Amino acid sequence: MDNSMIKTTFIKNKLSDKHVSARHFKEINSFMDGRNRADIKIGAEVNIVLKKDQRSGALTHGFVENILTKSPSYTHGIKVRLEDGQVGRVKEVISDNESSC
Repeated sequence: MDNSMIKTTFIKNKLSDKHVSARHFKEINSFMDGRNRADIKIGAEVNIVLKKDQRSGALTHGFVENILTKSPSYTHGIKVRLEDGQVGRVKEVISDNESSC
């Protein structure tokens, strides 16, 4: 079972609970998906979408060198520069551990 299926199942289970507030649903729905700056750290392992790949949605894997978006959240993903110099918007935070250099 991949991560997206686990996340979807988790959200469905939470939605079936009649005591889930809108705020809680928002927190579950945006869990480590790259829209919150606080979830992204320098050295974090992430998947991003490059500008040229926005139509196809192709993901590029790498480690965060710089966080370029200044606002605390952004609907299309926080913009970052990877260690290899590529710039794109975070779609998934895989690990927030710093990379070993």
